[in-house]
Amino acid sequence: MTALAAGSAASGRAASGPAAPALRWSHVALNCADQKVTEEFYARWFGFERARVVELDGGAEIIFLRQGDVYLELFATTDATPFAVSADGPAYHGIARHLAFQTDDLDAFLERVGDAIPVSLGPLKFDSFIAGWHSVWLTDPDGVIVEVSQGYRDADPADLLAAHVHSGPSA
Repeated sequence: MTALAAGSAASGRAASGPAAPALRWSHVALNCADQKVTEEFYARWFGFERARVVELDGGAEIIFLRQGDVYLELFATTDATPFAVSADGPAYHGIARHLAFQTDDLDAFLERVGDAIPVSLGPLKFDSFIAGWHSVWLTDPDGVIVEVSQGYRDADPADLLAAHVHSGPSA
């Protein structure tokens, strides 16, 4: 069985029909109290650079930031956050919980950051799940929770398949 057919069979979907068009991640759009402050935060701490500015009617603009293949789209807004945010992000349907970045050295990242960014949670170690996996959650200038993690690895596909077969497909 091909990987495509196996994946379709495992998900309960037929492998027939036209192939789905190729998709890749595009961007995350962030609402910002001050686009300049938010842009400086992601440039300084996460290596983003300005990729484009789109001028909108009324003098507003959208700022696109890029770091490799990852884009952030910054929108100016004056609306206050309408909900409480927990240490690792909001837990509401339809709201992203947090952004996340990987690093090879979380301790070095935290040393560089020092007290410049508020820590909302952690650092926490998840060695009981994956040896060497640990994360910290920070808060950006607009209150968005940003996780920085080291050591996460995907499960072995054979283990995932065995777990799926053992537990059966979800309804």
